[in-house]
Amino acid sequence: MQKQLIECVPNFSEGRDMTIIKQITDEIEKVEGVKLLDVDPGAATNRTVVTFVGSPDEVIEAAYHAIKKASEIIDMKHHHGEHPRFGATDVCPLVPVSNITMEETVEYARKLAKRVGDELEIPVYCYENAAFSEERKNLANCRSGEYEGLAEKLKNPDWKPDFGSDVYNEKVAKTGATAIGARDFLVAYNINLNTTSTRRANAIAFDVRERGRVKRIGNPITGKILKDEKGNPVMIPGSLKAVKAIGWYIEEYGIAQISMNLTNISITPVHVAFDEVCKKANARGIRVTGSELVGLIPLNAMLEAGKYFLRKQKRSLGVDRDELLKIAIKSLGLNDLKPFNPKERIIEFLLEEKESKLTDKSLIEFANETASESPAPGGGSISAYVGALGVSLGTMVANLSAHKRGWDDKWEMFSDVAEKGQRIKEDLLFLVDEDTNAFNKIMDAFKLPNKTEEEKLYRRKAIEDASKYAMEVPVKVMEKSYESMEILRSMAENGNPNSVSDAGVGALCALTAAEGAFLNVKINATGITDQEFKSKLLKKGEQLLEQTKNCKSEVLNTVEQKIQSL
Repeated sequence: MQKQLIECVPNFSEGRDMTIIKQITDEIEKVEGVKLLDVDPGAATNRTVVTFVGSPDEVIEAAYHAIKKASEIIDMKHHHGEHPRFGATDVCPLVPVSNITMEETVEYARKLAKRVGDELEIPVYCYENAAFSEERKNLANCRSGEYEGLAEKLKNPDWKPDFGSDVYNEKVAKTGATAIGARDFLVAYNINLNTTSTRRANAIAFDVRERGRVKRIGNPITGKILKDEKGNPVMIPGSLKAVKAIGWYIEEYGIAQISMNLTNISITPVHVAFDEVCKKANARGIRVTGSELVGLIPLNAMLEAGKYFLRKQKRSLGVDRDELLKIAIKSLGLNDLKPFNPKERIIEFLLEEKESKLTDKSLIEFANETASESPAPGGGSISAYVGALGVSLGTMVANLSAHKRGWDDKWEMFSDVAEKGQRIKEDLLFLVDEDTNAFNKIMDAFKLPNKTEEEKLYRRKAIEDASKYAMEVPVKVMEKSYESMEILRSMAENGNPNSVSDAGVGALCALTAAEGAFLNVKINATGITDQEFKSKLLKKGEQLLEQTKNCKSEVLNTVEQKIQSL
């Protein structure tokens, strides 16, 4: 159900001529399914960093066309700038954002690299996680010698490109080479201090950053720097992995900050970095007053922060998304310097399409829409919504129980139940709209042309496929309703006894959802000619309904017993 998203951050060797930059970004914006988030040109570096995001196939399509356009309109023979570079498109990393693994992202990076090499004949080196050898993981190694050394580099068998031309010809002289890779999401993050001292901010930065600080002989501040046998300074590592940090003073706000790059938030998430800086600052007599996010952040990073701080409070994590975000923003002090708007800073929110959804309506609007002459939403959507209400009641009981006085030793158990309830609730709310979408697909199929034999065949297949999907959606509602019974049964047996009737009402809702959904399974089956498919889903629906009925009876028996004992 969840959409896969990756980010692409290509760096182009042009930062002064906006007409050239615009031609490149236009190619990105032509591709449906991607969104251009940022264009950051630099005159001194003569380099532009572009950020866009979207579904994987569309992102690599947009990246390919941007690289192609750059190879046509940027001539590396005339390029000069302060930043290291070796190609018109110097680097092009892909970054997993949500619902996609690094391994999958690597495959997309290599697919893009192969296409660029094969079709554009640009020398391509795969780096970071997409590298084919350990030496090529480091971008600096791939780019060593820069553009001016590329001709010699291509003569070296050890530096034969992974894809594309291995000969320095006139075409390569114009385009240069490109590094394409897959890396983790990098978060630029500043932590605010109640001091104006850059030196003290730096001391904290050295405490936490992975590289740490130089080791000195005698006095740790003024002593002679200890060096190894090669003459390099010996370092005392900091406490956080995958973190770069420095202290600086921000005149605009009149405070010092720890400026950090979290280069792998799966190793050191934002909330861990924040808490560690709090700890180190406190040890030096300094207080953290809040923090500042620079750029964008994935939704999951913020949700995990919310859960982290709730866990520290021994509070249930089974709350909705908006509540988790509120806890994260407050706990990290993201509003300290200026208002933090999640809609503008969280990647997934920037990509949300403004579509009319049933679940966005008020209760009154939803009821009025259902009561109108429109055939949708119908019984399928209502069944899914009743199921969402049922599991929400079970989740409520879990959250109340987690916070009950004297039950502190049980909070984690109830929190786990509430988290599962939230996931089922989100699935059922998705199915509210999806049932209506499935119905609309059937209506659209019936509207297809029906004159020629070819049109008739296509129309029949479209109706059959749409009807199958319309049968699958209510089966999914039944599955989720049955899953919710486990939560409701657990809360009837173990939850706050004062809320046991809520668990009972939730079970009644879950059964109603299952019974209503099964009616939709059966009526949609009448439009399907595939007897094997139809029989299989009808049998599955019958089994789910029987199981849900049995669970409802068990829950209601427990509820009655508990009420009598109060």
